[in-house]
Amino acid sequence: MCLLALALGVHARFPIVVAANRDEFYARPTEPLGWWSPAADVPLLLSGRDLEAGGTWMGLTAAGRLAMLTNIRAPSQQDPAAESRGRIVTDWLIGSEDPETFWAHVESRRHNGFNLIAADASTGRWFWAANRGIAPVPLEQGIHGLSNAELDTPWRKVVDLKRRLRESLDTADSIDALTRDLFDALGDRSLAADAALPDTGMPKEIERQLSSAFVDMPARGYGTRCSTLLITERSDTGDRTHVLERTYSADRSARPRLRRTTVDAWPPAAGPRQSTAESTLSEVVEA
Repeated sequence: MCLLALALGVHARFPIVVAANRDEFYARPTEPLGWWSPAADVPLLLSGRDLEAGGTWMGLTAAGRLAMLTNIRAPSQQDPAAESRGRIVTDWLIGSEDPETFWAHVESRRHNGFNLIAADASTGRWFWAANRGIAPVPLEQGIHGLSNAELDTPWRKVVDLKRRLRESLDTADSIDALTRDLFDALGDRSLAADAALPDTGMPKEIERQLSSAFVDMPARGYGTRCSTLLITERSDTGDRTHVLERTYSADRSARPRLRRTTVDAWPPAAGPRQSTAESTLSEVVEA
């Protein structure tokens, strides 16, 4: 992921909402949203999949684990021999360690810069950590934003997405309305003014092109590959979580594809971990 906003406990009907964009080179092979397992005898994950390194950028398990990761933009500190960051997400999802023990294992490995937001949603424990000296920090209720710097760093696209998430929660009266608003926010291509650009060590022109929520850099073969929404809906019959992924090709004239599924009784109640059957995904080419 390169941009996300997260609302925890802000809305009574929609207690968990995530809106996120993944930016990546189009040449990097990827599987879209689906249920899969990274190894034998481990829980299934619901996520997209990086076919080059085997990890993912955002996913959940039926048992209640969830994680999402963004890179930290620091070109002068990149180590081409570092381990894949996407495996951090899958390691959390299929594991059972507490955040502190898990983080100790992560820090023993060599990774380029990243942020991790993760949760055991069955217990309501959420945290943020970064391999820039930031051990797991509990996430409180509220709206949080993250891009390629630290949590809630006020880059314009982070501030804008947080604002639009709050506005959507204030006005949406249905899942359809909320998803429409959030996909619109994630599709915003407006660029920040030069005075508002961060200085991460990239050339000014690239910083400018990366400043929009939806990134489109065809000359570099790079851009927003998918937009993902995760929305937990609460009702008298229990919680259910909707996961939607809109994928884009390098050909911007092609219609995006939408995959969606609903995971019933998610997050699950705390207690003995039970494995549940995978939910059914549907896919459409959007008009």
